[in-house]
Amino acid sequence: LWDIPTEGKHAGKPIRLMIVDDHMVMRMGLAYAASAQPDIQVVAEVESGEEAIEAYRTHTPDVVILDLRMPGLSGIETIRALRQEFRDARIVIFSNYARGEEIYQAMKAGAAGFVVKNMDLAQLLDAIRKVHAGERCLPPDLAIRMSERILSPLSERETEVLALIAKGRSNKEIASTLSVTEGTVKLHVTNILTKLEVNTRTEALVVAVQRGIIDIV
Repeated sequence: LWDIPTEGKHAGKPIRLMIVDDHMVMRMGLAYAASAQPDIQVVAEVESGEEAIEAYRTHTPDVVILDLRMPGLSGIETIRALRQEFRDARIVIFSNYARGEEIYQAMKAGAAGFVVKNMDLAQLLDAIRKVHAGERCLPPDLAIRMSERILSPLSERETEVLALIAKGRSNKEIASTLSVTEGTVKLHVTNILTKLEVNTRTEALVVAVQRGIIDIV
């Protein structure tokens, strides 16, 4: 799966690692690559957020590698659940998806690192070691994407509205989803167009995706 780099020397206890990914091949590849490191020991492999919480209780790993998009409990929800029950949980996101909004939400929820799956394996191993040492690890290009999202002119509610527009929802459907009036939704839409300096919803979606404010799957 990868060319596997290894650290030459190792002293002390190995980093106890748990891998959470719903794709079996990816999970097996990660376990194989991590186990080849003299300073890393894989203590658990699971395929869902629900299983991750149970496995954490059993194995208390030092670092968790977590996929962001999984069926059932999402990666973001899993981070929140782990951090709520285990305040010191150290989590590295390992995902195919890394738009500004996703990076922002993951780090806001309590992740300590974020690595994209198409990066070199060495970057993931480096993230595991840094996070274990108490550092945060966010590659420069991902940090830029997150900063662009943080600097978004839209409020949290306006971002929610725009994400629902991206899903093809009407004002009436958005109002029902957010438990607000249709007039409130129209006001949010007007504010979104003004803040993004565009004239139509379609233009707003294009600008928002380009700036990492929302993600369209």
